[in-house]
Amino acid sequence: MTVLLSDTLTWPDVARIAHGETLELAPDVWARIEQASAIVDAIVESGVRAYGITTGVGALADRVVSREQQAALSRHIVLSHSAGVGPALPKPEVRAIITAQINNFAHGKSGVRPEILRYYLKFLETGLTPVTPSRGSVGYLTHNAAIALLLIGEGKAELDGEILDGKTALETIGLPPLTLRAKEGLSLVNGSACATGLSSLAVSRMARLLDWADAIAALTLEAAGAQIDALSEFSVSVRPSPGSLQVARTIETYLAGSGLIAAAKGRRTQDALSLRAVPHVHGAARDVFASAVRIVDQELASVSDNPFVSGTPDKPHVQSEAHAVAPHLAQAMDSLAIALAQLSIMSERRLDRLVSPLVSGLPAFLAQDAGAHSGFMIAQYTAAGLANENRRLAMPASVDGGVTSALQEDFLANPTPAVNKLFAALDNAEYIFAIELMAAAQAQDFVSGQAERAPLTDRLQTAVRQKVSAYADDRPLNPDIETLRSMLHGSDWSELR
Repeated sequence: MTVLLSDTLTWPDVARIAHGETLELAPDVWARIEQASAIVDAIVESGVRAYGITTGVGALADRVVSREQQAALSRHIVLSHSAGVGPALPKPEVRAIITAQINNFAHGKSGVRPEILRYYLKFLETGLTPVTPSRGSVGYLTHNAAIALLLIGEGKAELDGEILDGKTALETIGLPPLTLRAKEGLSLVNGSACATGLSSLAVSRMARLLDWADAIAALTLEAAGAQIDALSEFSVSVRPSPGSLQVARTIETYLAGSGLIAAAKGRRTQDALSLRAVPHVHGAARDVFASAVRIVDQELASVSDNPFVSGTPDKPHVQSEAHAVAPHLAQAMDSLAIALAQLSIMSERRLDRLVSPLVSGLPAFLAQDAGAHSGFMIAQYTAAGLANENRRLAMPASVDGGVTSALQEDFLANPTPAVNKLFAALDNAEYIFAIELMAAAQAQDFVSGQAERAPLTDRLQTAVRQKVSAYADDRPLNPDIETLRSMLHGSDWSELR
């Protein structure tokens, strides 16, 4: 399918394109781009001092660049800013950055030629993916520059599983290398497209995981014989938040008609917090998520170039500012990492209650033959280790600070480190919830003869057993964990309902 950009993209649009859909620009968008490019041409003709157009960049902003040197400046910016290191970003992440960059240019304030966008659109259409080192960015420059290298026939790209040099890659899709013009080099490395594109992918993954978290918690609650009244919408309504109420309604829906829950009623005065506080912790994460996606869409709707151009070719205007800085994004992604750490901790605590014979009433470690079998003993260790790592990843990147460019850039918001940290936390959380799901299914096997499951939890139990069989210490556990993690990572729970 093709996404049409007529005003601005939203985070679901970016995520769809990142995973293979293509992008098309509406006619009025092309008109905005043409107008902005003509304004840059007029600024060049006027000779007025303009950052990154007729001057150097960063700490060299006061160095005037002659008209003859302006094209060379653009090329040199792309080459010198390509200083990233480490393993290459996965293909969807590169596509997300390209998409966000196109979206930024489409606001008509950057001044790049339409050819720049046509090349990037061709990359998305053909699947040509610039090899983009994943490390070394405090905000945007190194990732954007690695992608822009391909426009001038430099760098490397992947196409159909083959790594090609930049010039060959362009030839393969029928394009010649571009000669960049004034401001284009700066626009190509500038702006918050890197962090915005990556954040769009991160919140897409977070949305999926939040839904899985509620479903998995419901399966655990049922197997543990939870006192469900404490999680009801009625109970939560006296301490309302949109997220908590949503989770309470969801849990009630999942457990409606459960004979196991009915049989457990009154068994305990109240449950441990890892069971009783599911609406509160899962709901808090949903409230943080709602704020974060609003900020990602706000960033996509914003111009993040420095400088931006406006006016007309007859009356051109160029404005230096700080729009490439993205503290909103950095703080939003840090907040999601904190929420994810709490979700991870609670999931691991629910898992521990399932495997512990001290509180579960189930066979020790959910083993088929406790003593001769260890069951899920060490799987809980793994979840605990990953939950601890997510605690560390919850430390905010947005306050890391740093000084660059000879004191000219003496504040760093660190949005890209914040979202990269969130990706790592998402990886861990998917594994933790996969382990809880595996243990909850095993616990359900042990209690299945006591009463009927709810229809929705029964569907989830069936979906798990279609992927992995009950565990009897008859095989390594890690392939089962990987299988369920792949299910959580690659599919929505709604697809299985």
